[in-house]
Amino acid sequence: MKLNLKRPLAFFDLETTGVNVGADRIVEIAILKAMPDGSELIKTMRINPEMPIPLYASLIHGIYDEHIANEPIFKEVATELADFIGDADLAGYNSNRFDIPVLLEEFLRAGVDFDMSDRKFVDVQNIFHQMEQRTLRAAYKFYCNKDIINAHSAEADITATYQVLLAQIERYKDIDFEDKQGNISRPVQNDVEALHAFTNMNKPVDFAGRMVYNENDEETFNFGKHKGKTVEQVFDIEPSYYAWMKQGDFPLYTKKKLEEIWTRWNKKKEQLKLERQQQAEANRPKTPQPVKVQQNPAKPQHQQPKKEKPAAELTNDMLEQLKMKFGK
Repeated sequence: MKLNLKRPLAFFDLETTGVNVGADRIVEIAILKAMPDGSELIKTMRINPEMPIPLYASLIHGIYDEHIANEPIFKEVATELADFIGDADLAGYNSNRFDIPVLLEEFLRAGVDFDMSDRKFVDVQNIFHQMEQRTLRAAYKFYCNKDIINAHSAEADITATYQVLLAQIERYKDIDFEDKQGNISRPVQNDVEALHAFTNMNKPVDFAGRMVYNENDEETFNFGKHKGKTVEQVFDIEPSYYAWMKQGDFPLYTKKKLEEIWTRWNKKKEQLKLERQQQAEANRPKTPQPVKVQQNPAKPQHQQPKKEKPAAELTNDMLEQLKMKFGK
């Protein structure tokens, strides 16, 4: 059996220094890229986490400080890993709650913008837990009737995860599932979009689960005193909550999604403010224009005084005439 794929599906597994999504680092990554034509590509590498590996973590995955002392740091291989994954959808075991958030943190620290906006996510553990409720080792035994050799090595675990998904699809393709609302469906199908919907029933916004989508597809806080309120509602009543989260010990991807919502909320506020100003301007009463008083045409206008002609110059002939007239 092969997966019915429209584009590649990248199964990946991480071994880390611990389980704190925001603080711990990758020490090994294995990626199995299932291609639409049925072929498979595998990339495995160890990574220097730039921090000591705690003993309890080394006892689980068998990787100690001396094993990764000369390995590259994540920043040096980030672009190579992003290019290998390409536009593939992502799959893993407990990947939605751990592997994807940790990988995103590493990409963000390395300055690589790993676009998540158009990807599907298939979490094999969610299928298993909702249908059977077991661990990876038990899942592999239950579905494939095999034991994992070299368990807790990234490549062995991810190969087992891939085979478990194939067995799950074959086993549950005709099995009904009833959700909490009583809806019955057959969600485990050989279709990545259907598997994405079934394994992302909590609809996380940031993968760490600090924010989830509600029934109206609105981002909603999933922790703390504002649990159940939409993020924008909290910004309306307590905008300082944004600054508190940005400065707090939250995963970088959580902060990135929070900033996207904050930016959108501020744009809405500015648009609403502009609309209110325009409405107020439209409702403002008009100021009456002054009335021009026309002059009465019958009323005589003020006339300029006429200019007198200058007196003529006195000549001898004129003097003689005056003498004759007055007898002098």
